[in-house]
Amino acid sequence: MTTWARFAAEAPELAVRVKAAFDANTHKTLATLRRDGAPRISGTETIFAGDDVWLGSMWQARKAQDLLRDPRFALHSAPVDPGGDPASWPGEAKLSGVAEEVTDLDRFWAVIADGSPDSMHLFRLDLSEAVYTGLSPAADKLVIELWRPGEGVRSFDR
Repeated sequence: MTTWARFAAEAPELAVRVKAAFDANTHKTLATLRRDGAPRISGTETIFAGDDVWLGSMWQARKAQDLLRDPRFALHSAPVDPGGDPASWPGEAKLSGVAEEVTDLDRFWAVIADGSPDSMHLFRLDLSEAVYTGLSPAADKLVIELWRPGEGVRSFDR
């Protein structure tokens, strides 16, 4: 597991594409695990600040309860619809790892300027992998780029 900063240092070009996919829309999709082990999908927002990616949640929301019980997550950027021109699709990104709740108030205030630790949860995302899926230059194949800490970037197409 690692920080966004380490990912960006090990795979700078991929990190730019992944961040652009996450920045394309405010809302993302977060996958967590319910108490019974079934998956839960929730809408969420992310913050890229300092060395990390952060995730906020309303106080005691189901997704926050899930992460407090089992911190594993998968986060998907909101796909952009290319409309009538599929070749213009900008791609999509995924991050996975474990979420660490921020309980230190100094860390909280360094990331959240207008929230309250009494009304929300803040999680730092500890990354185990980043994936970017886009189109080949000829727009005839999907190109998947996968990064894991210390393993570099692997690329394959479908």
